[in-house]
Amino acid sequence: MVQADNWRDAVKWNADGLVCAVAQDVHSRRVLMVAWMNAEALQQTLDTGLAHYYSRSRQKQWMKGESSGHTQKVHELRIDCDGDAVVMLIEQTGGMACHTGRESCFYRVWDGEQWHITDPVLKDEAEIYGHQ
Repeated sequence: MVQADNWRDAVKWNADGLVCAVAQDVHSRRVLMVAWMNAEALQQTLDTGLAHYYSRSRQKQWMKGESSGHTQKVHELRIDCDGDAVVMLIEQTGGMACHTGRESCFYRVWDGEQWHITDPVLKDEAEIYGHQ
């Protein structure tokens, strides 16, 4: 068993100090999104019970929902056998995890020839984030 004070030792951070994080709906078990966490984001997630991530493009820490209001309450946190991936069972506020206004970021399905969009937009991005 890993003690609370050395939880970082169980995580296999990549060369950039990040670990892959999967957010999965606690009820449906649908994968909603995949993002990255650094040690600070994981610590904030543990401390607050809300999902925090690290943006590689913006090079900064962020809490899911800080702009949209669509926070993720963490019900369970797991790491895989190698320690190089985190799965969080979450409750998604507002029903939208994707910045496109869909329930899941995984809204395209391959049919053998092309990608098909399967999920509707629940709320327009401009309405969520207040920009055009």
